[in-house]
Amino acid sequence: MIHYFFENIEKIEILPNTSKWLEKIIISEEKKIGEINYIFCDDAYLLKVNQDYLQHDYYTDIITFDYVKGKTISGDIFVSLPRISENASILSKNFEDEFHRVLAHGILHLCGYKDKTEEEISLMRSKEDFYLSLRA
Repeated sequence: MIHYFFENIEKIEILPNTSKWLEKIIISEEKKIGEINYIFCDDAYLLKVNQDYLQHDYYTDIITFDYVKGKTISGDIFVSLPRISENASILSKNFEDEFHRVLAHGILHLCGYKDKTEEEISLMRSKEDFYLSLRA
């Protein structure tokens, strides 16, 4: 089951088909859906999570905590909405497309994809693009 929470940020509407699309990604990756929590927040909230849990002192758009057991995908995915907005502007994308890219990115991390090396980043980006093309 996919849940959405908001911390230190105004709520935005999450369309009903968003969860179905995310579930389709999980099933396409031959995984099972467990408990997935998206926590949407502001930059300051996510920076504190980054500092407290990862000992990183920088802003980011997403942090994924993996609670995967076998093929069952579970985790907490923290997402900075202001960072997505800023990145969308920098990349000349609209907010909605960048928002969905980040949602997919978190799911792909839970499915086992990494993004530390150039090769991993390239595979992650191609997976994101593929799944964004399936979004209704």
